[in-house]
Amino acid sequence: MEAPTSRDRVDPVRLEPVDQALIDRLWDFGDAAASAERFRSAVDDRAGSPHERAVMATQLARALGLQGLDDEATAVLDDVAAFFEGEVPTGIPSEVRARVAIERGRLLAADHRPAEAVPEFTLAVREAAQAGSAFLVLDALHMLALNDAGHEEEWAAEGIDLLEDRRDPRTLRWGIALHHNLGWVKHDGGRAAAALVEFERAVELADRYGSPEQQQVARWSVGRCLRTLGRTDEALDLQRSLADLRPDDPYVQAEIEALTAGEPTIEA
Repeated sequence: MEAPTSRDRVDPVRLEPVDQALIDRLWDFGDAAASAERFRSAVDDRAGSPHERAVMATQLARALGLQGLDDEATAVLDDVAAFFEGEVPTGIPSEVRARVAIERGRLLAADHRPAEAVPEFTLAVREAAQAGSAFLVLDALHMLALNDAGHEEEWAAEGIDLLEDRRDPRTLRWGIALHHNLGWVKHDGGRAAAALVEFERAVELADRYGSPEQQQVARWSVGRCLRTLGRTDEALDLQRSLADLRPDDPYVQAEIEALTAGEPTIEA
């Protein structure tokens, strides 16, 4: 039997990514504290590989960041390298490096430091590409599109292009955020007609791949854009249909109030 060549060996930085479905099951973005406890348990689970535990640590950091516990979140990210000390093969997997960079970037962005966040997200794109993870490349691109002022459309377009050949529904879900955020860039830039195209595409993708929350937000944005375009009857019909689904949605109620503020009362 021939000895393996260097091409036969597994690159330690390009291991199989951790299953995103497992990560999704541990997340509840409506309860960051509970999510943090689940991820903390996963980090402490000695049955997991160093790779898996390190990935869970990045998600623990994200959950802590959502609670405003930035120092604790940063400390968790700083400790990720310790999972790989003495391990064979050595080297921190690219997926882990990408996730650490994304979460550092998110913490900086949330602290209103986009100039420091952008290099982290740019690093994350490179590391995620090295890992062969389109999902993480798209996560980083979507964050760049939110934080790299003056280049939002370029990053969003790159992400949308990357989705063209994808088949995985969970990866395709990134199209919702990319089109939605691009819509707001165009809307706020005075191009409401072009924005509407993006918002409507976000609705299409949300209906196919998204959560009920994403479907609600995408439709709300369409209605808000219709108001800007002066199509107030259509906007009001849409917002009222959303109110039927979620009567306590404050954003929907605010739009309905804005759209009906000039309507005559019965007394009038």
